[in-house]
Order: sequence, then C-alpha cells, then structure tokens
Amino acid sequence: MNKLRIVFMGTPDFAATILKHLKEHNFEIVGVVTAADKPAGRGLKLNESAVKKYAQSQNISILQPTNLKNEAFLAALKLFNADIHIVVAFRMLPKEVWSMPKFGTFNLHASLLPEYRGAAPIHWAIINGETKTGVTTFFIDEKIDTGEIILQEEISISETETVGTLHDKLMNLGANLVAKTLLYIENGAITTNKQPALEEKAAPKLTPENTKIDWKEPIDKVFDKIRGLNPFPAAWTTINTDGEIISAKIYAVEKETSKHSFDFGKIISNKKEVKVAVQNGFINILEIKLAGKKQMDIKSLLNGFSFSDDAKME
Repeated sequence: MNKLRIVFMGTPDFAATILKHLKEHNFEIVGVVTAADKPAGRGLKLNESAVKKYAQSQNISILQPTNLKNEAFLAALKLFNADIHIVVAFRMLPKEVWSMPKFGTFNLHASLLPEYRGAAPIHWAIINGETKTGVTTFFIDEKIDTGEIILQEEISISETETVGTLHDKLMNLGANLVAKTLLYIENGAITTNKQPALEEKAAPKLTPENTKIDWKEPIDKVFDKIRGLNPFPAAWTTINTDGEIISAKIYAVEKETSKHSFDFGKIISNKKEVKVAVQNGFINILEIKLAGKKQMDIKSLLNGFSFSDDAKME
C-alpha cells in the first residue's frame, strides 16, 4: 500500500514529541492543525504552540482554527487530501472533521481506556494510587474517549513516580504506539475492539478545588496527590503562621509513617526540615513555593523564613 497522507492535530510538548517521532520515521505528514497563538507573559507576546514550532522547523503546512466548524477551515483541511487524521492532546472534534479522511481519525490517549477518560489521565492515575497505566490508540466517534480501541501499551507506576516523570515515559511510549498503529493501518491489518463496560475511573480537568491538599486524609492519599501534581500544576495549600495566611505550592515530598498525637496539618520544623502531621504519620516537604517567591528546596527556604510554633497547613 502507498504511504498514508497524514494530518496531525495537537498542541503541547507531548504532541510535538510524537509528531517529531513520526517525521523522523518517514511518515508523510501533509499538514498540522494546532491551537491559535495566544498572548502570554507580561508583554503579552504571542505564544506559539510546541506543535506549531516543530511544524515550522520542518516546513509542514499549518492550520490554526479558532472554530473547527468554520467553512474556510474545513475547505483548507480538505485540500490536504489526508488518508487519516491523528489527534494527540488537542480538543474535541466535530464530525465534519473526524469523519473527513478515508480511514477516519484516531486519537492517542494517555491511559488504558476505558479507565481515565477525560482531560488529565496521567495526573489522576497517580493521585488515585494506581500501580499501572498506559497509552491507547482508538478511533474517534461522537463521544469523548469512547471509540473502538486499536492498540494499547501498559506501563507500571512506581511508588515515587511524579506526573512529570510519568508524562515523559507515556510520551515516548505513545510515540511508538502511534507509529505502530499507522503501520497496521497502512498494511491493512487493522482490527479494533469495543471498549469494555467497566466502572469508570474519571480524569476530570484540574481545578483549584481538586488540587488543594486535604491534610486530614491518610498519609498515602496526601502523598499520592502531591506527587500526582508535581511539577505541574502543583498541589497547593495555605499556611497559617503567626496569624498570617500564606498560599503555597508543594512539590517534592517524602512520607514518614509513624504514630503521633499532633493535630492534622500541624507543622513541625527546625533549621533543616519541615514536616506536616497527617493520619498515620508525616509528610516531609523537600521543595516548596510560597506565594510571590521562587520555588526552592526546604533548606533554602529555612535560611530566610521560619514557622511559628503553632503554624498549621490548612
């Protein structure tokens, strides 16, 4: 069979790495669809997506629609004459887009579907204490992350994994799976499976409400939440010290299982360490960012900051 003509749709680094992998393995990328440039930073300079930057470096044609049903966009997309569309970390597509190519459109999702459908599957797998996850390619249909599965690849999650380390592992695993999926389709060897009807584990969008630490939870729940949000967007809390309320983001931590009689959230600190009392033990804070200050290791913080004797995380 002739090489597939591919239109790639994606925006962040995760997607750009997969696009690069396909290009380097000689797949025929005829066009890219990515997010419109957005003003960012103090100077509101237009920020280009990682996918756009890579596509420009390779002289790949780029479309940046704000409305995926816009007639001019659909006409321009049709001109690529793609055999297949690939979606990686983009947005929900209208039927006019995903049904356009001869072989349809497939998506790469960073979970073992049907588990963790939604916006933040890598984070929630760690937050919920899972010991395995993976990547899935599936054909897009009318609903979100429900289409027939093409291929899956599984990976284990270590007890100290963070969303940062797992993101990169899944990104590389996903690049190989997308390439493998394309070869299956090119060779006419494709078979799909309907997603099993399991009790769903959701992966909703991260919000200030669901990323705040609850220090009353058991030690493992607190630990998993912090590492599942490290380094982005980071779990957060408020610190009550000397009657002042300070917002803080918590990054690297360790857990120390032990019995104690402190109130949950109580901060125990000296010149070298800071730990917080939780159910069944303590969370030792290794990296933190106080509002208005840089992220730093705990020893650097303690050089110029001290907690009151009655300080608490709230």
